[in-house]
Amino acid sequence: MLQEAVAGKLRAIVGAQWFKDDPESLITHSYDGTPMLQSLPDGVVYPEHTAHVSAILKVLQEHRVPVVSRGSGTNLCGGTVPVQGGVVMVMHRMNRILQVDLENLTATVQPGLNTKAFITHVESLGLFYPPDPSSMAISTIGGNIAECSGGLRGLKYGTTKDYVIGLEAVLASGEIIRTGGKLMKDVAGYDLTKLLVGSEGTLAVITEATLKLVPPPKTKKTMLAMYKDLYGAARTVSKIIENRIIPATLEFLDNPTIRVVDDFAKLGLPLDMDAILLIEQDGEAEMVDRDIERIAEICRSENAERVSIAADEAEALKLLTARRSAFTALARLRPTTILEDATVPRSKIADMVLAINEIAKRHGVTICTFGHAGDGNLHPTATTDARDADEIHRVEEAFAEIFEAAIALGGTITGEHGVGLVKAPFLEWKVGAAGIAVMQGIKQAFDPNNILNPGKMFAKSARKRVVLSRG
Repeated sequence: MLQEAVAGKLRAIVGAQWFKDDPESLITHSYDGTPMLQSLPDGVVYPEHTAHVSAILKVLQEHRVPVVSRGSGTNLCGGTVPVQGGVVMVMHRMNRILQVDLENLTATVQPGLNTKAFITHVESLGLFYPPDPSSMAISTIGGNIAECSGGLRGLKYGTTKDYVIGLEAVLASGEIIRTGGKLMKDVAGYDLTKLLVGSEGTLAVITEATLKLVPPPKTKKTMLAMYKDLYGAARTVSKIIENRIIPATLEFLDNPTIRVVDDFAKLGLPLDMDAILLIEQDGEAEMVDRDIERIAEICRSENAERVSIAADEAEALKLLTARRSAFTALARLRPTTILEDATVPRSKIADMVLAINEIAKRHGVTICTFGHAGDGNLHPTATTDARDADEIHRVEEAFAEIFEAAIALGGTITGEHGVGLVKAPFLEWKVGAAGIAVMQGIKQAFDPNNILNPGKMFAKSARKRVVLSRG
């Protein structure tokens, strides 16, 4: 429970109606999109502008009260669960588009702005903001920046970090800093903008972002390629890139995911396929036609059973919507759905999917796999039941082995979900002890009293590596 002196100061800063410590508010902000994680905060505060954030952090720093900045809480790594109590700072009141600069092709926005609302507004002006996380209908720009969100268009256009060119942020001390700006070139000192993107709220609270916009593609086409051979699908991915073709979207669904998505979206997909690739290309009409024709040839050369091109924009949208609904479809199967991510080189996708299947079978758990094949980012998703302690333990052990398998194949433990609480025990596997020490030094420089989202990113001790059996 917060000291009344602290609570009183926070009420004085934002107004009594914008500080809450009633049971309903505390419970509502005790969890995020990550299953089976919950911890009550001691208070919830809603700043309206940067001066509020600065004043709030000065109070919390003075009293050594932990603070977790939060958007819509859609993250899947436990990143906004207040594991050490303290205050949750909800950024929803700071939700404005401050400026769209048509001369510099930038937008300046506040962190609480809904991602889809921003994209829709930008497109209404004839511009394009490519990052498209599957959570974009709910998530906020600030949350996207904190986690460096990806999305279906990441292969061709990159992820959130590639579009954030300037930030306003408040340090744990309450000091306000500005990084970058409306510049295409800036090498004045360390790149603090890129450092803060993906820092998961552990280094500063972002209060404003300058985002790069680009001209929209003139046309696009969408196609499905269906395979009874998993390696054929994986070879197709590598061969498309080898042919110097970079699709806007190159997505993968395995057979269990195909079945669930088809039941959910009623697409009439063939249920006997081991894998489906969903491919979209955009750009100039002539280039799109040429690329789609060449991609279709590549798919057939790798023994695709069927290749079909969406007849119109409505059919293409239906296919993409179905892919975005994979998590929702899987969540209907069991009471608990654990959506993870791991990334491997594109050439290792088939090896990774087979490893996931073998690990799931050995542990007696159900794991479906889909994801962004073009950039090697797969989403193994376990359908389980949190009330079954033994099964949950087996799921956790399976995911530990999946992360190790990804690293063994030259990959990483997370491509877009972040480290947060869930993957903190595995971070050292990827970056090594020296890497952890460097990161902890950066954290100490930004937040010496460890009040910003404490308990995340760095585990008290790294989890021991498991030895993968090949029986």
